[in-house]
This record gives sequence, C-alpha cells and structure tokens, in this order.
Amino acid sequence: METLRDILDAAAHGVFPPPDGGTTVMPQHSPRDAGVLAFTAHSVVFTDEDPAWVHGTLRAVDCDALAATMNARFLAAFMERTGRTTDTIDVMLVGSPLPGRPDVELTEIEDPRHPRVVSSRRRRDDVRVWAAEGAVLVLGRGVGGRLEVAVDVAEGVRHRGLGRALVTAARQLAGEPLWAQVSAGNARSLRAFQAAGYRPVGSEALFIPR
Repeated sequence: METLRDILDAAAHGVFPPPDGGTTVMPQHSPRDAGVLAFTAHSVVFTDEDPAWVHGTLRAVDCDALAATMNARFLAAFMERTGRTTDTIDVMLVGSPLPGRPDVELTEIEDPRHPRVVSSRRRRDDVRVWAAEGAVLVLGRGVGGRLEVAVDVAEGVRHRGLGRALVTAARQLAGEPLWAQVSAGNARSLRAFQAAGYRPVGSEALFIPR
C-alpha cells in the first residue's frame, strides 16, 4: 500500500501523482500531522478522518474542483472537524542533497528558546540546530518523516546572501532530499530557496493539534 512518504519520495525525484483532477485520501503518518498536499491537478489529503467525509465535503465546496482542497471553505471545515489549527498555505520546495562541506561557518547548538527552534520542535522530530552570523539553520523530520529545513536570519545581517548560503549548506548536511515549506507571500525566502537550487513542487496546508 502506498504511503505518504512514498508519494513525497517520488515527488522529490520528479514523479508526481497523475494529473487526473482526483484527490487521494490516506491515513496520517503520525498523530501530530494532518493536512493537504496539492500537486498539479491532483491532491493528497492525509487524515485519520473518514475518507467519505473528505470527498463529501469537497463536493460541497462551490468552486473549481481542481482548487477544492485548498479552498478556504474546505480548510475551515477540516479544522472544525479535527479541532486542529493551521498557519498558512505554503509552497512546497525540495532540494537534492549536495556533496562537499558548507561554505558558511556553522556551529551546532541547543537553544530551546529561539522562536524558530520552538516552532520547529512543535512540528518536527529529531531537530538539529546550527548557528551562523546572527542566523540559525534547523533540520528535522516533519510530514511523512521527510527531512525539512527552516532558517531564521536576523534583520541586521540580511541582504548579504546569508539565507541562500544557509539553505545551500542544508543540502550539504542532508544526505537525502530536503524539503522546505515557505509562505507564498514570503518572496524573499522563496527567492533564496530557488537561488539555492530548490524546486517548487506543489502547495501544502498543514494541520497540527491546538
């Protein structure tokens, strides 16, 4: 039986669900994560709720069927049904692992107080954190057990290419495909990830317990 991780691993290598306008519903990988992944003309809803409820709710959404899984009405119904919360719809990006050592100097740290670390530990397992020049780089296992990256660059050291250097370094640390979730409105971050070789592959709405 195909799992959420199987779908993500295939997408990381450029193999996507069929663009047939359909929606695949599958169980959650973990009790923490539920949500929606939207690829080209095919969506994946991962939830422990009844698949019949998912499909029935999607049919009731008054919009183009291809957009139904990311429609605000469906997402609101999902939150009400599950008692979960979400922040935003993100762009999903993936980068292949890179050889070599990072060009930027990194120091692995443990700082549970940093906002980016707090957020990552709420959403990911096996979190590791590195500091660099007023910035932090975080790796951890998130949706479907995939490896995910997050960065935070202080205002005083921005506009120097540090964000791009950090997400490039993350690909060198990863050893496997590395995923990023970036708000569609965060153009600065999207540019940094794309300049570092990450490819947009879809969109994601992640629902986590309140």
